[in-house]
Amino acid sequence: MESLFHPIRESGSLSDRIVTLIEELIDSQALGEGQRLPPERDLAAMLGVSRPALREAIKILEAHQRLVVRHGQGVFVGLNKQDLVRQRVANLEVSLMELFRVREVLESAAANWAAASATPEEIEALSRILQEQEEAYAEPVDYVRLKQLDGQFHTAIVTMAKNRFLSQTFGALQEMIDEGMETTLQVPGRLEISRNDHHRVFAAIKEGNADMAAASAAIHIDGAKNAAMKRLRQTS
Repeated sequence: MESLFHPIRESGSLSDRIVTLIEELIDSQALGEGQRLPPERDLAAMLGVSRPALREAIKILEAHQRLVVRHGQGVFVGLNKQDLVRQRVANLEVSLMELFRVREVLESAAANWAAASATPEEIEALSRILQEQEEAYAEPVDYVRLKQLDGQFHTAIVTMAKNRFLSQTFGALQEMIDEGMETTLQVPGRLEISRNDHHRVFAAIKEGNADMAAASAAIHIDGAKNAAMKRLRQTS
């Protein structure tokens, strides 16, 4: 292993240069996952660096999951870049699934209650949001505006449900929901599906059909979940 490490002489932060070298060794698989690094004193000598600089680099690499520090045992190689990406994608997929499951519960209930309690004025306001969405669908599609209007549409339904705890909970989720909305709408075929879903939810609320409103909202959220998962896998 001694032949892998050489004195570091390039310019820049010493700890950053150590990080770069060790990451390159991990990604090239010169250092394999689970392999133990030389003791701190020996590794610092091989690299020609101070032990404090090496400790700082190890902290950075541990935070990035590139190294694993086991107290009393030593420092071991963690994930290479490819495995790290796979793990992050897997973690994001779990987070997305959890988010959309909560959305389905909240927004199905919101649509159900909105159908039972919406006033004519609220239904008219929701209709105006749909009309603005229709204008944003015109080519070239204004995805930024559609993202804003989508948020307004869902928030309006939650407000129409007239449950302050639901409103507070949905509000806390809104930032996470908004984060991926614009790119999700650009998944091929998603724009038209989302458009039709909104009209079905609106029609059910306007007709006072609570069960249909809840079912339509659930279908819409499930489609959004599938589009978000597809987008995540395409961009990873």
